[in-house]
Amino acid sequence: MNKQKGFTLIELVVVIIILGILAVTAAPKFINLQSDARASTLEGMKGALQGANTLLYSKAAIQGKEKADGGTTANIDTTGNGTADTIGVYGYVKADATEMAKVLEIDATEWTIAVPASGVSSADIIIHPADITPSTTKKCFVEYTDATATTLPVYKVEKDDC
Repeated sequence: MNKQKGFTLIELVVVIIILGILAVTAAPKFINLQSDARASTLEGMKGALQGANTLLYSKAAIQGKEKADGGTTANIDTTGNGTADTIGVYGYVKADATEMAKVLEIDATEWTIAVPASGVSSADIIIHPADITPSTTKKCFVEYTDATATTLPVYKVEKDDC
């Protein structure tokens, strides 16, 4: 008689059960990856905003405008052509969607820069992924508050319910 080689039905069932148990215990670790990725992206956006503000402050300091509140008029030359391009508030970018888009150079199809709705945030402006609408219960954005004569700008990441 020839001895058959292969797996028995019992062996296959046991392997399938073991794989099922492993999948059930490992799945929760992978299911939350999108939320973690969004939170990391927000941290990256905060870093980009801080970096852009550092460069803008440096340019303002070189031009002697780091102590000026540009208010509503552009007072910092960012291109080096002698024309004021960006509104600065004590050397930092003004919390305004247009001004922030200039210094961040972000894709408007992926990010939204907006004044927060009442109750959502106390910051001057927020930056959030375009596919998320911030609300009092869905906080997934970067907050930015303008500098004042005595304080630096404030950056904060809200990543609850990303």
